[in-house]
This record gives sequence, structure tokens and C-alpha cells, in this order.
Amino acid sequence: METANSRNCGAELSDILGSQKENFLGKGRLCADQAKAYNDILDCRTAKMGSHTLTCDTCGKSRVSYNSCRNRHCPKCQYVRQLLWVEKLQCRLLPVRYFHVVFTIPKFLKPLFYLNQRECYGMLFAASALAVKKAASNPAFLGVDSGCLSVLHTWGQALNYHPHIHMLVPAGGPDPDNMEWIAANKKFFVPVKALSGIFRGVFMENLFHALRSNQLRIPEKQKGMYATPELVKKEAYSKSWHVYIKKRSKGTNQVVSYLGRYTHRVAISNSRIHSVENGTVKFSWKDYRDRKTKIMELPCGEFTRRFMQHVLPSGFYKIRYYGIMSSANSKTKMEDCFRLLKAPRLISFYEGLSTYEILEEILGQDPFRCPGCETGKMMYGLAEGKGTDP
Repeated sequence: METANSRNCGAELSDILGSQKENFLGKGRLCADQAKAYNDILDCRTAKMGSHTLTCDTCGKSRVSYNSCRNRHCPKCQYVRQLLWVEKLQCRLLPVRYFHVVFTIPKFLKPLFYLNQRECYGMLFAASALAVKKAASNPAFLGVDSGCLSVLHTWGQALNYHPHIHMLVPAGGPDPDNMEWIAANKKFFVPVKALSGIFRGVFMENLFHALRSNQLRIPEKQKGMYATPELVKKEAYSKSWHVYIKKRSKGTNQVVSYLGRYTHRVAISNSRIHSVENGTVKFSWKDYRDRKTKIMELPCGEFTRRFMQHVLPSGFYKIRYYGIMSSANSKTKMEDCFRLLKAPRLISFYEGLSTYEILEEILGQDPFRCPGCETGKMMYGLAEGKGTDP
């Protein structure tokens, strides 16, 4: 009997995409960004991606390694990036409690989102951040200058299309005079229903502006509704806009390790794929209704279709900072916050280290020690192909 803990370790995402290459790439079912991600995942660490040669500086032993694709949607190419980002973030966060807030959209907006990803994802980022800012600055709630770190995800556990924002919000902020840090109490500083209402109002205002200025393409099946603003408003205000505030985190280390699982994650990792047999895929997923991990079985074609929905537009930033946490405020408001909290600002441990030294720290051993003589170092020789690693 197969369980959620058993898996065929030989099965990978690239195997599934490879079996469907003709159906998706051959028939032009993908946009340019999706086609590039598809090919990159197929070619990652194969001869098609090119290679580089390592040669021992002591015994002369050589080893040829295939290059990584470095595509952000590839499950093989995110681990080191995630660790480096987490280390950098740890030095950037304030030493306070944080709230983890999740913003979602109602189902009727999903076709519009998928057709206008760059515009709609941007509105989702902006509306959720502004909602937090408005709530935090309201004297009736907390009356502080706040900020947030936001991460976009577009998938659910079953790979269904589910755009939402994961957000970290500090539990407090500087007062309007920048003279005192005001901490929030144990609960979030604004009732979740109030935050949901603010978020809905801000998003719909942005949406109507985009519709009036013809910035969006309208789904064919919804043209009647979007042609009448009153119908859109009625639909929007008849639905629940779920805002979920998760269990608060107590310190920066806990915050960083927790958020690190969200930042550079792709729609599905190879570790969740159990088998690829007879044209079907079995993969593990967590059913949040009963909080149990289960096995789902899908045809390879349907699995591929679901995965490709989550390829983001080229150059689109899925991690963004707002308010006191924004890059523009890094040398001003954030410095003031550290001063008010009487806390030193840390410097990244990896700052100034070479790529070799960083990899050695991450892996806990010298990744370039010669496997032959075990004393020399494997150095880069002449690179072949179209890429270089690491």
C-alpha cells in the first residue's frame, strides 16, 4: 500500500514535462515565458545546457559537469539562492515579533488574473500593502508607520491556480513623531474583518481604474459582467475576501526560517513527486481541510497544464518590500527603527566572501576538494557551451 511518505526517488518534474513536450511545445499551447521555462527545466544539468570542466590543481584529475538552467521555476536551481536570500534577510529584519498574513482573491477574479498576470499581480501586491499601511496608521487601531515583506504565490497544494500574497508584518512601528516604537498587543493590530474590507476597497478602486483606462484584457466568458461596473461591484461585494492571519512568530530566526520556505519555492518540488507511470503522476499534497498529507493522481498532461499556469511573467518580482521595510527606507526609517529598539544592525555573514567560500559554508565541507587525491582543489578550466556554474 502506497503512503504519502513513500516515493519513487527517480521521478522528477523534468520527466513529466519531457513526456508531454509534443503536446505543449509542439502545439504552441504556451506563451514565450512558459516555453522558455519549459525548455530550461528539461535541459537543466544536461548536455544541452552546456558544461564546465573542473581540474585538480594537484593531481590533474578532470571532471566535466553540466550547467544549471538557473530558471526560477526549476526545482533544482533554488536551494542556494534561498539560503543566500534568507541570510541577507536575517540582517535586514527588525528584532521584533511578526505576523504572517495571507491575502487571497475571490474565485470570480481568477480568469481575469490569469489573462492579465503582470497587471493583476501588481494590483494584488499594491492593494494588500496599502491595506496594512492604512490599518496600522489608523489611531483607532495602532497609529504607527508600518511596513511589510510580501511574497506572491499562485498555486495551491494540488497545483490549482490560486493567486495569493504571503506577508510578514512587524508587530508594531514608530509613532508619527518617530520618537517611540509602539508594539502591538498579542493579537493583530486590526480586526481581520476590517483589514479584509480595506483590502477589498483598495483593490476594487485600482481594478475599476484599470478597466476604465482599458489596461486589461477581459475573459471571453465574462465580457458581459465587466462591461457593467455595477455587476462587477455587486459580484465583488457579495463575496468573502479571505485575509488570514497565521500564528505569530516570536523572533527573527523563527521568522526567517519560516519565510524561507515560501520565498524561492516553485509550484512543486521533486521531493513531492512519487512516481510517473503509465501516463499518470502521483504526488503528495496537504489537504488543509483535515490537515493530512495525501497522494493525488493526475494524467501527465493535466499535471503539466497545472504546473505551467504558475510560470510568472519575465522580469516580474515575486518578492517585494513596502513601507518602513522598503529599499528606499533602508538607510532612513529602518535605521531609525533600530535606534528606537536600541538594537544593532547586523552585517551578512556572507558579505565579502567568494562563491567558493559561500558554498563551503552552506555545504559544511569543501565542495571542490578533489575526489581523487583528496588534497587538491578542483578548479575551473575552459568552459564549454552556453553557461557557467555555480
